[in-house]
Amino acid sequence: MNKGYWISLYTKINNMENLKKYAKIVTPIIKNYGGIPLVRGGKFQTFDGDEFIRTVIWEFPSFEKAFECYNSKQYQDGWSIAKDTTTRHMQIVEGFNTE
Repeated sequence: MNKGYWISLYTKINNMENLKKYAKIVTPIIKNYGGIPLVRGGKFQTFDGDEFIRTVIWEFPSFEKAFECYNSKQYQDGWSIAKDTTTRHMQIVEGFNTE
């Protein structure tokens, strides 16, 4: 079974306090679905394409678990705190293994 990844590329954050509240609430929810934070902001350098002000990547045990977490009422309730003041491009992507 391939892992699943949440990849969130933020283009606008109008209220950093809302984003912090969102993160505080949803982090334990995401971890409860097996999510492991791989990237959460930090230094970056853009070489090609659009520049995003923040990148967040979570790894899940499977694509299905990542999808289940995103669609959960608990996560959606948490996201409602920041969604009106934050613009992001968010995808759930299935990983692959060459072995």
